[in-house]
Amino acid sequence: MDSSRSSLPVPAWTGTPPDAFADPALYGGIRSRRIFGYLVDLILIGLITVALWFALVLVGVLSFGLLMPLVPLGVAVVPTLYHTFTVGGPRSATPGMRLFDVTVRSWTGERPSLLQAFLLTVTFLVSVGVTGFLILLVSLFNSRGRTLHELLSGTVVVRHSALERPGA
Repeated sequence: MDSSRSSLPVPAWTGTPPDAFADPALYGGIRSRRIFGYLVDLILIGLITVALWFALVLVGVLSFGLLMPLVPLGVAVVPTLYHTFTVGGPRSATPGMRLFDVTVRSWTGERPSLLQAFLLTVTFLVSVGVTGFLILLVSLFNSRGRTLHELLSGTVVVRHSALERPGA
């Protein structure tokens, strides 16, 4: 049996995501869980960034400064790669999201592709960079708690445990 076939993603739902009033378990406490998960992710990204910074500075010094331009470039791509590969990976969530029982799904219930995860990440970083997190207030005005970057990338964030329950 081909192992890649046994791990094919199974849609969590068909069609559009369930409404928050029809299936409150999917969205219960989603905003606070996302905030705490993101704080954990910030710590992890910070640790990765510091380690990479030291490594790149060492390489820059050993190259007599020729490779020093890699330092800001390397540090800048850490958050993008971290979010893209964890959200677009097999668990569809960053480590912080997993810790707080949160996962990302495409609008139709499948796990997001790497391209969709990249779009989610870039739109998040750009919108937050421009508005200073004010753009996240969009989540207060829709029942699923979706933010602008989720609306633009066609994703929805739900409780992972609600997807694993019988009949989900």
